[in-house]
This record gives sequence, structure tokens and C-alpha cells, in this order.
Amino acid sequence: MQQIRHIAMASDDPAKAADFYRDTFGWKELRRFGLDRPETRGERRRTCGVFMSDGHINIAILRFGWDQLGKGLDYTGLHHFGVVVDDTDAWMERLEAMGLACIDGKQGPVEGRQAEIKFRGPDGVVFDISGSAWET
Repeated sequence: MQQIRHIAMASDDPAKAADFYRDTFGWKELRRFGLDRPETRGERRRTCGVFMSDGHINIAILRFGWDQLGKGLDYTGLHHFGVVVDDTDAWMERLEAMGLACIDGKQGPVEGRQAEIKFRGPDGVVFDISGSAWET
């Protein structure tokens, strides 16, 4: 059985959301990134956020810089989940053989990002696979 590695939420204000979850549920904050970068008019929006953990599953609270879901950059709420797999190449082949198209990550790791390969499953739900787990 493959295990869920993380759940990602899209947020307009990741810092405020992270503070809420820390104060409410006691989730541990692992790190923040990009929250202090000012955005310049006309510049492509950059992803920023806070990584948290409940000790078992990681929670990524992100303001996305690109629209992975086709719902627009103003979308907030549950975004995707990630699964740890033992062999990413074999799993990519398996998922593509099932008729699922890779929607991001097939090009290989992107600087500053965890190596993840995203697919769209039933009901348009996005999930990713990765060969390594995040810190908890």
C-alpha cells in the first residue's frame, strides 16, 4: 500500500493560515519560503508558502504561482495530495498505461522544488508521486 506523503492547500495568505493551524491543532511548522519576496507588477507570480507537519503527514499551505488545476490563481482550498512510491519510473508507466496524463514534473526536478510528478485522477483531483518523503 502506498502512503500519503502530503496534502497541499491553496491559500491567499499562507502565513496567516499556518498560524491558525499551528495555534489550533498544534501542527509543527517546518519552514516558510518566499513570503517576504515582494511581487512586481507584470512579473509572474511566484509560489510561496509554509510547510507544516502533524508528525505523520506534511501539510503544504501555498499561494501558487501557476495554475495547476485549471481553476485560476485565486482558487483557495484543498489543492492536491502526494504519495510516496518505491519506483517513480515504474509508477509513471503504470499510471500512463491506465490512461492518466502527466500534467507536471515529467521534465524532471525543478530548482527549489521537491521532485514530484503530478497526475489528474478521477473527478479532476490532482495527485503527485515522489520517491522520497518530506521531513516530518
